[in-house]
Amino acid sequence: MTFQELIQQGIPTELPQPKPYETQINHAPKRKEILNEEEKKLALKNALRYFEPKFHAELLPEFKEELEKYGRIYMYRFRPDYEIFARPISEYPGKSLQAKAIQLMIQNNLSYAVAQHPHELITYGGNGAVFQNWAQYLLTMKYLSEMTDEQTLVMYSGHPMGLFPSHKDAPRVVVTNGMVIPNYSKPDDWERFNALGVSQYGQMTAGSYMYIGPQGIVHGTTITVLNAFRKIKKSPKGGLFVTSGLGGMSGAQPKAGNIAGCITVCAEVNPKITKIRHEQKWVDEIHENLDELVARVRKAQENNETVSLAYLGNVVEVWEKFDQENLKIDIGSDQTSLHNPWAGGYYPVGISFEDSNKMMASTPELFKEKVQESLRRHAAAINKHTSKGTYFFDYGNAFLLECSRAGADVLAENPTLGREFKFPSYVQDIMGPMCFDYGFGPFRWVCASGNPDDLQKTDEIACEVLEELMKNSPAEIQQQMQDNITWIKGAQENNLVVGSQARILYADAEGRMKITEKFNQAIKNGEIGPIVLGRDHHDVSGTDSPYRETSNIYDGSRFTADMAIHNVIGDSFRGATWVSIHNGGGVGWGEVINGGFGMLLDGSEDADRRLKSMLFWDVNNGISRRSWARNEGAIFAIKRAMEAEPNLKVTLPNFVDEDLFSLE
Repeated sequence: MTFQELIQQGIPTELPQPKPYETQINHAPKRKEILNEEEKKLALKNALRYFEPKFHAELLPEFKEELEKYGRIYMYRFRPDYEIFARPISEYPGKSLQAKAIQLMIQNNLSYAVAQHPHELITYGGNGAVFQNWAQYLLTMKYLSEMTDEQTLVMYSGHPMGLFPSHKDAPRVVVTNGMVIPNYSKPDDWERFNALGVSQYGQMTAGSYMYIGPQGIVHGTTITVLNAFRKIKKSPKGGLFVTSGLGGMSGAQPKAGNIAGCITVCAEVNPKITKIRHEQKWVDEIHENLDELVARVRKAQENNETVSLAYLGNVVEVWEKFDQENLKIDIGSDQTSLHNPWAGGYYPVGISFEDSNKMMASTPELFKEKVQESLRRHAAAINKHTSKGTYFFDYGNAFLLECSRAGADVLAENPTLGREFKFPSYVQDIMGPMCFDYGFGPFRWVCASGNPDDLQKTDEIACEVLEELMKNSPAEIQQQMQDNITWIKGAQENNLVVGSQARILYADAEGRMKITEKFNQAIKNGEIGPIVLGRDHHDVSGTDSPYRETSNIYDGSRFTADMAIHNVIGDSFRGATWVSIHNGGGVGWGEVINGGFGMLLDGSEDADRRLKSMLFWDVNNGISRRSWARNEGAIFAIKRAMEAEPNLKVTLPNFVDEDLFSLE
């Protein structure tokens, strides 16, 4: 059968042969055993409902073994024989170009070059899944190959509910992930529901088919690192940035450090992913000896080098060793997956990677104790460095939250609402006031042709638009505009593409609309192929997360999730090709609600109409919420938006004189 025929077949009519477990692949760790005997039976029945009864007797023992061995039923037997990667859009079967674009994006998320645990359908973050099992993948791709522009596919935590009649301006796909009742949103609830096969952790862009590899966070990390050095009034040249994590998202850090121009030391315990990042040239050197690492850093500092150094080992050892050696760290952070601390997101110091993986499944309570013990050591070492002048920030991975739960010394001496910790979230100090409040966030696009020439042309178009916009931009956003122009000019030489031909750019609503209008015109003129638009959920409007995206909201509303819900509802009737809403992502199950979208540009007038309507709302929804929280940058930005669009009328806050309270 051809690739197209295999997609159209969906779940095979005859059982494929069982597949060997490929040990060279980076696999997800075994999940802890959480189901009782009755629930295990239910999980098996839930898995078998995808298949005709005649196959149940053969599949039952196999699925039972997977559940016992891995803690989940992945249905490895049904993993396709064809290679999964982002093919040109023309190679996908179907009646709808929009549906073909979604097939492309799904396969990009599961590509070996992109996915963290491809055989477990996990894209990044340790548990950020596109699907729960391979039957869901096969069935979803089949539905997309059959879909017309008068239908909508409903996705229920990886499960394709089915095709429903709709209309051409409706989303082609509506995605939900992990949207459980709030009272059942603890980590163990996720473990149970996921093991049962009824819910999944979609992270942000994993379960919404919009991940573009580490590049997706390189730009944001570059801006963060640059602005962190600006905050301490020091040039990145010769400056030292210490952090950890080389996985799906955190792998961007050494590349971003190189672009910013500093020395980066990034620790990682997983040998496979460390090797992959080195092979991809996302990190320059790998070191396994701490004494050699110290010597290398000193040499880099003396020579004002720009270099990224991976330490294959635990980051706690790095912080402690650098303190003993009195090695000055200028800025520091952490990007381990602490939203998932008990199932592979954070590894305790003093225990090997292999032993940790065994312990988290066999003795989970002991593993939790070791993780919390390690977090206390981690925080103590950081405190020693910050007392010497290191600027440390939480990188939105729930580091400070989990440290506080472990009893580490991270709480502020005089806490205030929104400033409970002694260290800031990077959104509080950097991304919130400097970017999100002004409407700048991680807008992205994918050249669906798969042609690198198309990506280069779109880079050129985006650069021309930004340079023109900057001529008349107000002083308040000149720095953001210049950072973007610098970024897009260096995008090609920095070799950022992993997987699909994609680009990311921190643009505001005006920039996004004008850039994409030019894209759509170029498609119409036959200069480039179709383009998929999207963004990270980590954006101006997409995410309500009290310890990350909305951590710089100080009116008491940072724990509310209205903005993310408004965002996805508004996008869905303003022309998005697909929309998604998730519980969990980045900071943990039950800690955040986040929404995203995808939109296909095909050169049509319909696409032109949709992009103007949707992109304007997608950004200004968030600016309006931030302005109501009395964020001055957002008030400036929403007033500017109202001047440009007469139909926009936003409720603005009145400020209260603080002196009134002293009169009481």
